[in-house]
Amino acid sequence: MIEVKHLTKSFGEKTVLEDINTVFETGKTNLIIGQSGSGKTVLMKNLVGLLTPTQGEILYDGRDFVQMSKKEKVAMRREMGMIFQSAALFDSMTVLENVRFPLDMFSSMNYNERVKRAQDCLDRVNLIDAQKKFPGEISGGMQKRVAIARAIVLNPKYLFCDEPNSGLDPKTSLVIDELLSSITKEFNITTIINTHDMNSVMGIGDNINFIYKGHKEWQGTKDEVMESTNEKLNALVFASDLFRKVKQAEMKGEKL
Repeated sequence: MIEVKHLTKSFGEKTVLEDINTVFETGKTNLIIGQSGSGKTVLMKNLVGLLTPTQGEILYDGRDFVQMSKKEKVAMRREMGMIFQSAALFDSMTVLENVRFPLDMFSSMNYNERVKRAQDCLDRVNLIDAQKKFPGEISGGMQKRVAIARAIVLNPKYLFCDEPNSGLDPKTSLVIDELLSSITKEFNITTIINTHDMNSVMGIGDNINFIYKGHKEWQGTKDEVMESTNEKLNALVFASDLFRKVKQAEMKGEKL
């Protein structure tokens, strides 16, 4: 579990996040949503230590990340997995070598153990047959699955995903969403996903944080989204004709 208490982040005189209080729950997919410029990316960067809050606390299972020494933060980051907007794979490495890379850097396993662990993670994302291929030889969706395998290879307690469905078609996005959700529950990870994808919100939103102009405007589940009377949230989530019709039908007790 990650607790955020009274988190504020300013750049000079401009306050981008103000008094954010929330909890990201273990074993659930915790989504951060909001319009561009709302502050959700800044929030995630504070969570992983790329930025330092102006004030406030970030507690990883009770441990205040903000107050940790540099050495303690380095150790803490070994408990984190990261999936970037682009898959961020090494083009000169095979799929297996990409997944094995964190183990080569941080694990005390011998070579055969590292290979076996990487293969197990590739098997978990249904890509074991692609282990000898290079990133340029596989699709964008497969690259994202490799990135997921790499992110979980060190058995992280906390998994951070920045727009994991960016650039993917709806069908592939659904595959990625389901994979992230099942891995979260299987390994009891605290997963935080920064997303613009409203399909993800309605599909895997166990715990949704809506950020609006630097403030936490709303928090709830995907089911509670349907019942929300928050106009700002509804304007974001139900902007498309399809989601608007779903919302209207739900309010009338109808089924599409």
